[in-house]
Amino acid sequence: MRQAKRDESLLVIESTSNQVNQFGGYTGHTPEQFVDFVREIAASMKFPPERIVFGGDHLGPHVWRDERASSAMPKAEALVGACVLAGYTKIHLDASMHLADDPGDRRGPPAAEIVSQRAAELCQAAEDAYAKMPPGSPAPLYVIGTEVPIPGGELADGQAPEVTRVEDLSQTLALAQRAFSQRGLEAAWQRVIAVVVQAGVEFGDSVVFSYLPKKARTLARYAEDHWQGAYEAHSTDYQLPSALRQMVRDHFAILKVGPWLTFAFREAVFALACVEQEWLGERKAVVISRVREVLEEAMLAEPKYWKGYYRGDDAALRFARKYSLSDRCRYYWPQASVTAAFQTLLANLTLHPAPVALLSQYLPRQGEAVQAGALANDPGELIRNKITEVINHYARACGL
Repeated sequence: MRQAKRDESLLVIESTSNQVNQFGGYTGHTPEQFVDFVREIAASMKFPPERIVFGGDHLGPHVWRDERASSAMPKAEALVGACVLAGYTKIHLDASMHLADDPGDRRGPPAAEIVSQRAAELCQAAEDAYAKMPPGSPAPLYVIGTEVPIPGGELADGQAPEVTRVEDLSQTLALAQRAFSQRGLEAAWQRVIAVVVQAGVEFGDSVVFSYLPKKARTLARYAEDHWQGAYEAHSTDYQLPSALRQMVRDHFAILKVGPWLTFAFREAVFALACVEQEWLGERKAVVISRVREVLEEAMLAEPKYWKGYYRGDDAALRFARKYSLSDRCRYYWPQASVTAAFQTLLANLTLHPAPVALLSQYLPRQGEAVQAGALANDPGELIRNKITEVINHYARACGL
């Protein structure tokens, strides 16, 4: 919000179907509660709420994929409707997963015709919900397609993903347009602003597959010649600034980022923990936070958020829990013990501000900004500045 306020830009915040849904998701928020939560923060920041765009990512039957279609689809439609009624205006329709009674090989996606028909059903639910909104409410804008990992998933280390073929993209758009038309959703089709495609970018625990413009050249040309909307790129975390700028030039106008932000948060917290130890570790009157150790203890005590994602021997797992680009430790910061340790870290470095020499060692860019008087020597400000380094890459790529 600080950065969008600075840039006078829109702020797009999205929740996935497993994070926020009508049953609470793993955040415990329904769509309406999530919107209220974000708007409360906006009010505290004096950020104009009308500049916030709420988006629903992978909205569809993913959460209920182990149920039969007759059960999963009504729940997915209810989710989409709840998002629209809560004020979400950017809706990603994703019905690309097999349901319990779907025929065919479950290792691949369902037939393209089934995916398109279900996406149109979800769109119908969104349009029905929109019809109940007060006059003058902004109409939903839609994103279709899903050539990306499932919500919350990242690619395992290995080969770079294949760039979407224009033949497949053309078929996706044709089938989707036909399915929309069969339901009388021509007006909604005009509000399909983007299609999700695989740009060849992805990341795993220890590898980043960079954007290669040559491989995506045919996609860029297709957007110029045959598609009135833009592309949406997921999993653009850890791309170089030059790659992000080129993606925008190649019509990837919507760039998704997630774990890179919490990774930057973790980097800043670990750096401040080192500063704390060096600066205050020998002072008998100061209780050191041990935030890194407490985080590790929490992850070992409840491994469900990382165990199915990391591989290797004990040393490899110990390294991944701290430094994996997938950043599964992001699920543990809200736990009571970790939160308490984090608050101790902030309190210690607020009461005893670190010397610039230590900031220069562990957070050099922030130390330089403190020395120049451009940044307060406050641990919360130092962390936020570190995260903003990442967000700035995206702002600059989009011309801000």
